[in-house]
Amino acid sequence: MSCYDTLMDYGLRSIGIGERLLPKTDITLCDQFVLIGSGMIWNIYFAVFAMVLGFGLATLVAVGKASTSPWASVPAKAFIFVFRGSPLFIQFFLAYEIFVLIPKAGIDINLGFAIITAETRWLTKAWLGAVVVLFLNTSAYSGEIFYGALQSVPKGDVEAADAFGMSGFRKFRRIIWPAMLRLAWPSYTNEAIFMFHATTLVFFSGFPAWRQSGDALYYASYFADKTFNPFVSYPIIAVYFVAFTLLIIAVFGWANARLNRHIAPVQKVKFRFKPQFIR
Repeated sequence: MSCYDTLMDYGLRSIGIGERLLPKTDITLCDQFVLIGSGMIWNIYFAVFAMVLGFGLATLVAVGKASTSPWASVPAKAFIFVFRGSPLFIQFFLAYEIFVLIPKAGIDINLGFAIITAETRWLTKAWLGAVVVLFLNTSAYSGEIFYGALQSVPKGDVEAADAFGMSGFRKFRRIIWPAMLRLAWPSYTNEAIFMFHATTLVFFSGFPAWRQSGDALYYASYFADKTFNPFVSYPIIAVYFVAFTLLIIAVFGWANARLNRHIAPVQKVKFRFKPQFIR
């Protein structure tokens, strides 16, 4: 089988498309690159959904922690403390045990005029349950990052907005929130990289893969067991993660440039050789 045939058969196996049986003998380097790359689809899925959903919750948590009202600040501080104070690996197992205890038939929610049933059986699967844990975890860390940036917003900008008569929400949307993002973005980039790397913990958590289609570490572990040589499959997954980390840095670097596009670039001082022979 050529490498092209392997790509056609296993390129999308992790999402249920293509050959179902994994190679057991005569495993080639191409097989490992293709199947581990296929598993990266799930790692990207976990990271993207966790970061996109967590961005909104992190903003609310940061605003809540900075609030003078204890009804907002106390829950925000407790949320940050719980998810930053406990290991992510433990959070996976605790969440899985909680989701298992929830009735699989669903939870009935009485709205008064109608009763709707919330689907719960998918919470015990990795594609949903693991995303919920990663989403809450990154929300806590990002919320603390945004809170620190929120405290560093220049007071002069806020006073200028007050002088223009801006309302509270408009002032936050036009002045405070953009300034917060500019200050928090370098640290938030590190959080995005950490969260992408943390998706490998899903393989070790209690959440089973859906239809036995696992992430990149699932396939790397499979090949290490079959070939009795972990020094091929695990470096391959490391190469994939390094490549996607560089992509994250590039994308977030572009976003940082957009956030700071109104700031004049720093003028570089050019070195000029001007010898003084006569005083």
